[in-house]
Formats: sequence, C-alpha cells, structure tokens
Amino acid sequence: MEYKLFDEYITLQALLKTTGILPSGGAIKSFLEDYQVLFNGEEEKRRGKKIRLGDQIDLPQLGLTLTIVAPSQEEIAEHQENLAEKERVAALVKQMNKQNKQKKTSPSTPKKARKSVADKKPVRFPGT
Repeated sequence: MEYKLFDEYITLQALLKTTGILPSGGAIKSFLEDYQVLFNGEEEKRRGKKIRLGDQIDLPQLGLTLTIVAPSQEEIAEHQENLAEKERVAALVKQMNKQNKQKKTSPSTPKKARKSVADKKPVRFPGT
C-alpha cells in the first residue's frame, strides 16, 4: 500500500491512525508492544518515529506493507486548496462564535437579567 506524504514527515502513530489501520493512540501503543513493526527492515517500537519519503513500514501480523511516496503536482495543488478551504471555514466559525458570544452578553442587558453558566442548573434526565 502506498501513502502519499504531503509534509516533510509523519510520525508512525499519525500514519497508522490516518490510514485507518489502528483507531487510536492507545491501540497503537499496545500494538507496538505486542507485535513486530519493521521500519526499513529494522524493528521499531516508538510511536513518534518520524517517517519520511522513501521509507517503508512492514506490519507482518497484518500482512501489510506501507511505502511512503511523493504526491503528484496535481495532488499537491488539490491538497493545498483543501487546506485553504479548511482555514477559511475555521475563520468563519471563529468569527460566528465571537459574534454569538457578544450577543449573549450584550452590555445593554441589565446584570440581573444576564445568566452566567454558573447560574444555570445542569440538565436532569428522568430516572437520575
């Protein structure tokens, strides 16, 4: 299996999570303790091992080999567009959250009428 690396490096943990081989950091930690993982033919036990272009990760127990390759120019351009869109959306959400926060605690509302988070009672569910 080939993995296209868009950055300078990726850690072993991030690689295993991104590819969907293992679901979480805890699962990766126990997997590395219990099973053999080969980095360019040598056993590797560190989750934070930096993996770069041309490296190869072998997972013999799963019968899987990951090869790190460079993406094409078109894929790089598409990746950069996706990153720019994510940044744009994040900025919009941040701005909207700021506006909503200002509306909730507007200075025109008397202090007694304002309710802080501490004044609100927790939601109670039936049977609790």
